[in-house]
Formats: sequence, structure tokens, C-alpha cells
Amino acid sequence: MGSPFGRGVAEGLPFVVIMVPFGALFGVLGVEAGLPLAQVMGFSVLVIAGASQFTAVQLMTDGVPAAIVVLSALAVNLRMVMYSASIVPHLGSAPLWQRALVSYMLVDQTYALAVQTYEGRPAWTVADKIAYFAGVSLPVFPSWVGATWMGAVLGARVPAGWQLDFALPLAFLALVGPMLKTRAHVIAALVSAVAALAFAWVPWNLGLIVAAVLAMLAGAEVERRA
Repeated sequence: MGSPFGRGVAEGLPFVVIMVPFGALFGVLGVEAGLPLAQVMGFSVLVIAGASQFTAVQLMTDGVPAAIVVLSALAVNLRMVMYSASIVPHLGSAPLWQRALVSYMLVDQTYALAVQTYEGRPAWTVADKIAYFAGVSLPVFPSWVGATWMGAVLGARVPAGWQLDFALPLAFLALVGPMLKTRAHVIAALVSAVAALAFAWVPWNLGLIVAAVLAMLAGAEVERRA
């Protein structure tokens, strides 16, 4: 387990505890929303972004226009652009095919672990960093896809008492908490929470987009002044 790849696998394994109920919940909700199994699995294999997938399915269930569904899903996933920009200094010189695979597997869990580990190990080569990222991804992706399939197949047969919906807030709390390292991070998180509650009345969940924009502006302003 001393290799970067082995370390990545070991540090990525705990996320299975979150990814399994998270993916199963999406599978259940996707089937309940009327999507066939192929479309539910297509979401998880092609999009690989739980928050935007839940957002899209919920809006589709509510009969929201397709343009709003796409816009909302893209807005939720805008954080991936920031993830990409943040990780370029570490992996930007890797071969194109490796960067393509990293971009495919760049999700909240893999990014959170990778960027923190890279910063703590400046002596690692690009090959070491790629190997670590691959190791982290190994338990994360199969558990997400497999759990989605399990939830979609079981569908309504999953007992209501399991309360799988706990996985959504828990997953993001586990990711966001350790990353609140500066005043700008804390202010952005606080503004996003307050604004999301204040704009909860906005139709089609568009209040979340407003909250995200306000949070980014607040964090950027704090960073500028500092």
C-alpha cells in the first residue's frame, strides 16, 4: 500500500459507505420518476454527478421545461470547472488520454482527496499523481454505478425504513467540512446556506443558482480584500 496507487485505493475505499446508499437512492428515484433502466444507468455512467442527477430527475418529475432542467443541471455542475482549473497545475502535463480519463472521473470525492494529497506531497511526479487519482477512482466509480443499478432494479421494493435519503446531505457535508480552510471558504459556505433558504420560494429550484452565484461573489470579494 506504499505506492501512490495503493494509497489512493485505501483512501478512496471509505467513500463506498456514502456512494452505495447515494447511488441506490438515485436508482430508486429514477425508476419512480418513470425512467427506464437504460436511462437511469445512462445518467450515472455518463453524467457521474449525483447532485445534478437528483436535480434533473426532480425537475423532470415536476414537469419543468427541458431548457430549465438542462440549465439547472449545468449550474449545479459548474463546480467541476473550478475543480478542473484547480487540478491543472498538478496534472496539466500528463498525456492527453490520461487527462481525458481524469476529467471523466473528476467528481467531488476524487477531487477532494486528490487535491489535498497533491498539496501535501510536492515531491510526487505527474505519474505518481495520476496513479493516486486512478487508485481513488477505483472504488468510487464501480460502487456508484453498481449501487445505481441495484437501486433501479429493486425500485419500490426498497423498504421505506431504510431512509436512504440521508446519503445526499451526508456526502456533501463530509466533503465540504474539511475544505473550509480560509475565511473566504467559510463566508462562501455561509452565504450559500443562507441564500438557499432565503430563495427557496423561487420556482423550479432556481433559488439554488442564485445562492451559488451570491456565494461565489462573496467568497471572491473576501479573497480580494485579503
